[in-house]
Amino acid sequence: MKLQTPKEIHGEPAWSLTSGPVSLSLTKRGGHLGPVAFSLPRNRVVEPYSKAPWKPKDCEKGTPPILEVLRGDFFCLPFGVSESVPGVHGDPANLSWRLVKENHTSLTADLRLRQFPGKIRKIVSLDGESRAVYQEHQISGLEGAFNYGHHAILEFPEEGGPYYFNTSPIRFGGIKPPPYDNPPGGEYGALPSGATFQHLRRVPTIREGKVDLREYPAREGFEDLVMVSAKPTGFAWTAATLDGYVWFSLKDTRDFPSTMMWFSNGGRHSPPWNGLHRRRLGLEEVCSFFSDGLDTSRTEPLRKKYGVPCTRTFKADETVSLRIVQGVHPVPKNFGMVTDLRPLRGEEAILIMNAAGKKIRVPVKWSFLAGLSA
Repeated sequence: MKLQTPKEIHGEPAWSLTSGPVSLSLTKRGGHLGPVAFSLPRNRVVEPYSKAPWKPKDCEKGTPPILEVLRGDFFCLPFGVSESVPGVHGDPANLSWRLVKENHTSLTADLRLRQFPGKIRKIVSLDGESRAVYQEHQISGLEGAFNYGHHAILEFPEEGGPYYFNTSPIRFGGIKPPPYDNPPGGEYGALPSGATFQHLRRVPTIREGKVDLREYPAREGFEDLVMVSAKPTGFAWTAATLDGYVWFSLKDTRDFPSTMMWFSNGGRHSPPWNGLHRRRLGLEEVCSFFSDGLDTSRTEPLRKKYGVPCTRTFKADETVSLRIVQGVHPVPKNFGMVTDLRPLRGEEAILIMNAAGKKIRVPVKWSFLAGLSA
Protein backbone atom coordinates (compact mmCIF):
# COMPACT_ATOMS: atom_id res chain seq x y z
CA MET A 1 0.00 0.00 0.00
CA LYS A 2 1.32 3.39 -0.97
CA LEU A 3 1.53 5.78 1.98
CA GLN A 4 0.37 9.38 1.73
CA THR A 5 2.85 12.15 1.04
CA PRO A 6 2.80 14.85 3.75
CA LYS A 7 1.20 18.13 2.71
CA GLU A 8 1.97 21.56 4.07
CA ILE A 9 -0.35 22.51 6.95
CA HIS A 10 0.30 25.76 8.80
CA GLY A 11 3.67 25.93 7.06
CA GLU A 12 4.84 22.42 7.98
CA PRO A 13 4.61 19.05 6.11
CA ALA A 14 2.03 16.86 7.84
CA TRP A 15 -0.02 13.70 7.34
CA SER A 16 -3.80 13.80 7.67
CA LEU A 17 -6.45 11.47 9.05
CA THR A 18 -10.25 11.79 9.11
CA SER A 19 -12.72 9.36 10.59
CA GLY A 20 -16.23 10.11 11.81
CA PRO A 21 -16.43 13.42 13.70
CA VAL A 22 -12.66 13.99 13.95
CA SER A 23 -10.11 15.25 11.43
CA LEU A 24 -6.46 15.64 12.42
CA SER A 25 -2.98 16.41 11.15
CA LEU A 26 0.35 15.01 12.35
CA THR A 27 3.55 16.82 11.43
CA LYS A 28 6.40 14.80 10.00
CA ARG A 29 8.93 16.87 11.90
CA GLY A 30 8.44 16.58 15.66
CA GLY A 31 5.28 14.49 15.43
CA HIS A 32 3.07 17.38 16.56
CA LEU A 33 -0.65 16.57 16.59
CA GLY A 34 -2.59 19.53 15.24
CA PRO A 35 -4.68 21.09 14.08
CA VAL A 36 -7.49 18.74 15.16
CA ALA A 37 -11.08 19.52 14.09
CA PHE A 38 -14.04 18.10 16.02
CA SER A 39 -17.55 18.19 14.54
CA LEU A 40 -20.29 19.22 16.98
CA PRO A 41 -24.09 19.40 16.54
CA ARG A 42 -25.63 22.08 14.31
CA ASN A 43 -22.74 21.82 11.83
CA ARG A 44 -20.31 23.45 14.24
CA VAL A 45 -16.61 22.56 13.99
CA VAL A 46 -14.14 23.44 16.76
CA GLU A 47 -10.33 23.34 16.85
CA PRO A 48 -9.23 23.65 20.50
CA TYR A 49 -5.54 22.98 19.96
CA SER A 50 -3.19 25.92 19.51
CA LYS A 51 -1.23 26.77 16.40
CA ALA A 52 1.71 29.06 17.05
CA PRO A 53 1.16 32.65 15.84
CA TRP A 54 4.06 32.13 13.45
CA LYS A 55 5.01 29.63 10.75
CA PRO A 56 8.37 27.88 10.37
CA LYS A 57 9.43 30.25 7.59
CA ASP A 58 8.95 33.22 9.93
CA CYS A 59 11.55 31.96 12.43
CA GLU A 60 15.12 33.10 12.64
CA LYS A 61 17.94 30.80 11.55
CA GLY A 62 18.90 28.46 14.36
CA THR A 63 15.43 28.32 15.95
CA PRO A 64 14.91 24.83 17.42
CA PRO A 65 12.60 22.65 15.29
CA ILE A 66 10.16 22.28 18.19
CA LEU A 67 9.52 26.05 18.16
CA GLU A 68 9.28 26.28 14.38
CA VAL A 69 6.61 23.55 14.31
CA LEU A 70 4.91 24.36 17.65
CA ARG A 71 1.24 23.31 17.72
CA GLY A 72 -1.33 21.01 19.29
CA ASP A 73 0.10 18.11 21.28
CA PHE A 74 3.47 16.40 21.03
CA PHE A 75 5.34 13.70 22.92
CA CYS A 76 8.61 14.56 24.69
CA LEU A 77 11.41 12.27 25.93
CA PRO A 78 13.25 13.46 27.87
CA PHE A 79 10.97 16.28 28.99
CA GLY A 80 12.37 19.79 29.41
CA VAL A 81 15.92 21.14 29.30
CA SER A 82 19.04 19.50 30.77
CA GLU A 83 22.73 20.33 30.71
CA SER A 84 23.54 16.76 29.72
CA VAL A 85 20.98 16.56 26.89
CA PRO A 86 21.23 19.03 23.97
CA GLY A 87 18.08 20.86 22.91
CA VAL A 88 14.66 20.96 24.52
CA HIS A 89 12.09 18.15 24.95
CA GLY A 90 14.21 15.50 23.24
CA ASP A 91 14.28 13.80 19.85
CA PRO A 92 10.55 12.89 19.54
CA ALA A 93 9.47 16.55 19.55
CA ASN A 94 12.21 17.74 17.16
CA LEU A 95 13.31 15.05 14.68
CA SER A 96 11.49 13.76 11.62
CA TRP A 97 9.24 10.72 11.96
CA ARG A 98 8.76 8.06 9.28
CA LEU A 99 5.22 7.02 8.37
CA VAL A 100 5.18 3.22 8.23
CA LYS A 101 1.49 2.33 8.21
CA GLU A 102 -1.91 3.93 7.75
CA ASN A 103 -5.53 2.97 7.30
CA HIS A 104 -8.90 4.72 7.54
CA THR A 105 -8.63 5.07 11.34
CA SER A 106 -4.93 5.32 12.24
CA LEU A 107 -1.45 6.61 11.43
CA THR A 108 1.68 4.77 12.58
CA ALA A 109 5.09 6.45 12.52
CA ASP A 110 8.54 5.39 13.74
CA LEU A 111 11.48 7.34 15.13
CA ARG A 112 14.96 6.08 16.00
CA LEU A 113 16.41 8.12 18.84
CA ARG A 114 19.73 9.90 18.36
CA GLN A 115 20.44 11.11 21.88
CA PHE A 116 20.03 7.64 23.38
CA PRO A 117 19.83 4.08 22.02
CA GLY A 118 16.22 3.16 21.37
CA LYS A 119 13.23 3.76 19.15
CA ILE A 120 9.64 4.94 19.46
CA ARG A 121 6.55 3.91 17.53
CA LYS A 122 3.75 6.48 17.51
CA ILE A 123 0.19 5.31 16.80
CA VAL A 124 -2.52 7.96 16.47
CA SER A 125 -5.98 6.51 16.02
CA LEU A 126 -9.67 7.39 15.80
CA ASP A 127 -12.60 5.06 16.35
CA GLY A 128 -14.92 6.61 13.76
CA GLU A 129 -17.61 7.29 16.36
CA SER A 130 -16.45 9.25 19.42
CA ARG A 131 -14.96 12.74 19.39
CA ALA A 132 -11.67 11.43 20.73
CA VAL A 133 -8.07 10.91 19.65
CA TYR A 134 -6.22 7.86 20.97
CA GLN A 135 -2.43 8.13 21.16
CA GLU A 136 0.06 5.39 21.95
CA HIS A 137 3.85 5.56 22.12
CA GLN A 138 5.68 2.22 22.17
CA ILE A 139 9.21 2.73 23.49
CA SER A 140 11.82 0.00 23.02
CA GLY A 141 15.60 -0.35 23.30
CA LEU A 142 15.83 2.40 25.92
CA GLU A 143 17.83 1.75 29.09
CA GLY A 144 17.69 3.74 32.34
CA ALA A 145 15.52 6.30 34.12
CA PHE A 146 13.86 8.92 31.92
CA ASN A 147 11.26 11.65 32.24
CA TYR A 148 8.68 12.21 29.50
CA GLY A 149 5.27 13.66 28.75
CA HIS A 150 2.58 14.90 26.40
CA HIS A 151 2.62 18.63 25.66
CA ALA A 152 -0.98 19.53 24.75
CA ILE A 153 -1.55 23.27 24.18
CA LEU A 154 -5.04 24.79 23.97
CA GLU A 155 -5.93 28.21 22.60
CA PHE A 156 -8.67 30.08 24.43
CA PRO A 157 -11.16 32.35 22.60
CA GLU A 158 -10.46 36.07 22.31
CA GLU A 159 -13.91 36.92 23.63
CA GLY A 160 -16.61 35.46 25.83
CA GLY A 161 -16.08 33.30 28.85
CA PRO A 162 -15.40 32.82 31.62
CA TYR A 163 -13.53 29.67 30.67
CA TYR A 164 -12.28 27.04 33.09
CA PHE A 165 -10.02 24.05 33.50
CA ASN A 166 -9.69 21.50 36.29
CA THR A 167 -7.97 18.21 37.17
CA SER A 168 -8.45 15.11 39.27
CA PRO A 169 -7.85 15.57 43.05
CA ILE A 170 -4.17 16.28 43.73
CA ARG A 171 -1.56 15.28 46.31
CA PHE A 172 1.01 17.94 45.36
CA GLY A 173 0.82 21.35 43.75
CA GLY A 174 3.73 23.67 43.04
CA ILE A 175 4.97 26.60 40.98
CA LYS A 176 8.09 26.08 38.89
CA PRO A 177 11.20 26.52 41.06
CA PRO A 178 13.68 29.14 39.87
CA PRO A 179 14.97 29.89 37.43
CA TYR A 180 11.92 30.20 35.18
CA ASP A 181 10.92 33.76 34.40
CA ASN A 182 13.84 35.87 33.22
CA PRO A 183 13.11 39.62 32.96
CA PRO A 184 16.57 40.46 31.53
CA GLY A 185 15.81 37.93 28.80
CA GLY A 186 12.36 39.37 28.12
CA GLU A 187 10.33 36.84 30.12
CA TYR A 188 7.98 37.70 32.97
CA GLY A 189 6.06 35.57 35.48
CA ALA A 190 3.20 36.43 37.86
CA LEU A 191 3.49 33.48 40.26
CA PRO A 192 6.19 33.08 42.96
CA SER A 193 8.75 30.50 41.87
CA GLY A 194 9.04 27.50 44.18
CA ALA A 195 5.79 28.07 46.12
CA THR A 196 3.56 25.06 46.86
CA PHE A 197 -0.20 24.76 47.36
CA GLN A 198 -2.90 22.19 48.13
CA HIS A 199 -5.61 23.19 45.63
CA LEU A 200 -5.77 25.10 42.36
CA ARG A 201 -8.45 27.39 43.82
CA ARG A 202 -5.95 29.02 46.21
CA VAL A 203 -2.59 29.64 44.59
CA PRO A 204 -0.24 32.48 45.64
CA THR A 205 0.75 35.24 43.24
CA ILE A 206 3.53 37.78 43.51
CA ARG A 207 1.24 40.81 43.89
CA GLU A 208 -2.44 39.76 44.15
CA GLY A 209 -2.51 37.44 47.15
CA LYS A 210 -4.10 34.08 46.30
CA VAL A 211 -6.08 33.38 43.13
CA ASP A 212 -8.11 30.56 41.59
CA LEU A 213 -5.93 29.34 38.73
CA ARG A 214 -8.80 27.35 37.21
CA GLU A 215 -10.25 30.40 35.42
CA TYR A 216 -8.41 31.38 32.24
CA PRO A 217 -7.29 33.50 30.35
CA ALA A 218 -5.80 35.55 33.17
CA ARG A 219 -2.60 37.41 34.09
CA GLU A 220 -2.11 38.95 30.67
CA GLY A 221 1.50 39.69 29.86
CA PHE A 222 2.89 36.86 31.98
CA GLU A 223 4.29 33.36 31.53
CA ASP A 224 4.02 30.81 34.34
CA LEU A 225 4.52 27.10 34.88
CA VAL A 226 2.59 25.11 37.51
CA MET A 227 2.57 21.38 38.23
CA VAL A 228 0.07 19.24 40.12
CA SER A 229 0.35 15.55 40.87
CA ALA A 230 -2.78 13.41 40.90
CA LYS A 231 -3.68 11.08 43.72
CA PRO A 232 -2.54 7.58 42.66
CA THR A 233 -5.97 6.30 41.69
CA GLY A 234 -5.07 4.84 38.30
CA PHE A 235 -7.64 6.63 36.14
CA ALA A 236 -7.24 10.42 36.16
CA TRP A 237 -8.33 13.37 34.06
CA THR A 238 -7.77 16.97 33.02
CA ALA A 239 -10.57 19.04 31.46
CA ALA A 240 -11.10 22.53 30.06
CA THR A 241 -14.48 24.18 29.48
CA LEU A 242 -14.34 26.39 26.41
CA ASP A 243 -17.12 27.90 24.26
CA GLY A 244 -19.96 25.39 24.50
CA TYR A 245 -17.78 22.29 24.77
CA VAL A 246 -15.37 20.49 27.08
CA TRP A 247 -11.91 19.31 26.04
CA PHE A 248 -10.67 16.40 28.15
CA SER A 249 -7.56 14.30 28.64
CA LEU A 250 -7.68 10.81 30.20
CA LYS A 251 -4.65 9.00 31.59
CA ASP A 252 -3.30 6.29 33.87
CA THR A 253 -1.49 7.87 36.86
CA ARG A 254 1.04 5.03 36.78
CA ASP A 255 2.20 6.34 33.39
CA PHE A 256 1.56 10.07 33.83
CA PRO A 257 1.54 10.93 37.56
CA SER A 258 1.52 14.72 37.10
CA THR A 259 -0.04 17.48 35.02
CA MET A 260 1.90 20.59 34.10
CA MET A 261 0.06 23.82 33.33
CA TRP A 262 1.88 26.27 31.09
CA PHE A 263 0.12 29.64 31.28
CA SER A 264 1.33 31.42 28.15
CA ASN A 265 -0.24 34.85 27.89
CA GLY A 266 2.28 37.13 26.21
CA GLY A 267 5.07 36.96 28.80
CA ARG A 268 7.85 35.93 26.40
CA HIS A 269 9.38 38.62 24.23
CA SER A 270 12.39 36.95 22.60
CA PRO A 271 12.01 35.56 19.05
CA PRO A 272 9.90 33.81 17.87
CA TRP A 273 7.56 34.59 20.79
CA ASN A 274 7.72 38.40 20.51
CA GLY A 275 4.86 38.73 23.00
CA LEU A 276 2.47 37.11 20.49
CA HIS A 277 1.87 33.74 22.17
CA ARG A 278 -1.24 34.69 24.18
CA ARG A 279 -4.32 33.02 25.65
CA ARG A 280 -2.63 29.64 25.40
CA LEU A 281 -2.68 27.01 28.11
CA GLY A 282 -0.52 23.92 28.09
CA LEU A 283 -2.22 21.02 29.88
CA GLU A 284 0.65 18.57 29.83
CA GLU A 285 0.46 15.04 31.21
CA VAL A 286 3.94 14.15 32.42
CA CYS A 287 6.26 11.98 34.44
CA SER A 288 8.79 14.69 35.26
CA PHE A 289 9.85 17.38 37.72
CA PHE A 290 8.40 20.43 36.01
CA SER A 291 10.43 21.26 32.88
CA ASP A 292 13.76 21.05 34.70
CA GLY A 293 14.89 18.22 32.48
CA LEU A 294 16.37 14.78 32.83
CA ASP A 295 19.21 15.55 35.23
CA THR A 296 16.95 17.09 37.89
CA SER A 297 14.13 14.59 37.39
CA ARG A 298 16.56 11.73 38.01
CA THR A 299 17.17 13.09 41.53
CA GLU A 300 13.44 12.40 42.20
CA PRO A 301 12.68 15.60 44.16
CA LEU A 302 9.04 14.63 44.84
CA ARG A 303 9.23 10.90 45.45
CA LYS A 304 10.34 10.86 49.10
CA LYS A 305 8.06 13.65 50.36
CA TYR A 306 4.95 13.15 48.22
CA GLY A 307 5.36 9.71 46.68
CA VAL A 308 5.36 11.24 43.18
CA PRO A 309 7.78 9.68 40.65
CA CYS A 310 9.60 12.06 38.31
CA THR A 311 11.09 9.34 36.07
CA ARG A 312 10.34 5.83 34.88
CA THR A 313 12.93 3.07 34.52
CA PHE A 314 13.12 1.57 31.03
CA LYS A 315 14.89 -1.66 30.07
CA ALA A 316 16.44 -2.21 26.66
CA ASP A 317 14.84 -5.64 26.23
CA GLU A 318 11.31 -4.43 27.10
CA THR A 319 8.72 -2.39 25.20
CA VAL A 320 6.79 0.18 27.24
CA SER A 321 3.44 1.39 25.93
CA LEU A 322 2.30 4.87 27.02
CA ARG A 323 -1.32 5.69 26.16
CA ILE A 324 -3.47 8.76 26.46
CA VAL A 325 -6.94 9.82 25.26
CA GLN A 326 -7.90 13.38 24.37
CA GLY A 327 -11.32 14.45 23.18
CA VAL A 328 -14.16 16.95 23.00
CA HIS A 329 -17.85 16.91 23.88
CA PRO A 330 -20.54 19.62 23.64
CA VAL A 331 -21.99 21.06 26.86
CA PRO A 332 -24.60 23.76 27.58
CA LYS A 333 -23.31 27.35 27.46
CA ASN A 334 -23.77 27.70 31.23
CA PHE A 335 -22.15 24.38 32.12
CA GLY A 336 -19.15 25.98 33.82
CA MET A 337 -16.22 24.12 35.32
CA VAL A 338 -15.89 20.34 35.23
CA THR A 339 -15.77 19.24 38.89
CA ASP A 340 -15.63 15.48 38.35
CA LEU A 341 -15.07 13.04 35.52
CA ARG A 342 -15.33 9.28 35.90
CA PRO A 343 -15.46 6.15 33.73
CA LEU A 344 -18.70 4.18 33.60
CA ARG A 345 -18.40 0.58 34.70
CA GLY A 346 -19.11 -1.85 31.88
CA GLU A 347 -19.46 0.93 29.29
CA GLU A 348 -17.17 2.67 26.85
CA ALA A 349 -18.25 6.06 28.19
CA ILE A 350 -17.41 8.60 30.87
CA LEU A 351 -19.53 10.96 32.99
CA ILE A 352 -18.62 14.65 33.08
CA MET A 353 -20.08 16.60 36.03
CA ASN A 354 -20.27 20.27 36.99
CA ALA A 355 -20.69 22.08 40.33
CA ALA A 356 -24.49 22.05 40.02
CA GLY A 357 -24.49 18.26 39.76
CA LYS A 358 -25.36 18.11 36.07
CA LYS A 359 -24.06 14.91 34.48
CA ILE A 360 -23.27 14.40 30.82
CA ARG A 361 -22.53 10.98 29.37
CA VAL A 362 -19.71 11.03 26.82
CA PRO A 363 -19.03 8.03 24.54
CA VAL A 364 -15.28 7.33 24.61
CA LYS A 365 -13.20 4.15 24.72
CA TRP A 366 -11.50 4.85 28.05
CA SER A 367 -10.47 1.17 28.30
CA PHE A 368 -7.81 2.08 25.72
CA LEU A 369 -5.81 3.05 28.82
CA ALA A 370 -4.54 -0.52 29.25
CA GLY A 371 -4.79 -2.07 32.68
CA LEU A 372 -7.53 0.19 34.04
CA SER A 373 -11.01 -0.82 35.13
CA ALA A 374 -13.89 1.23 36.55
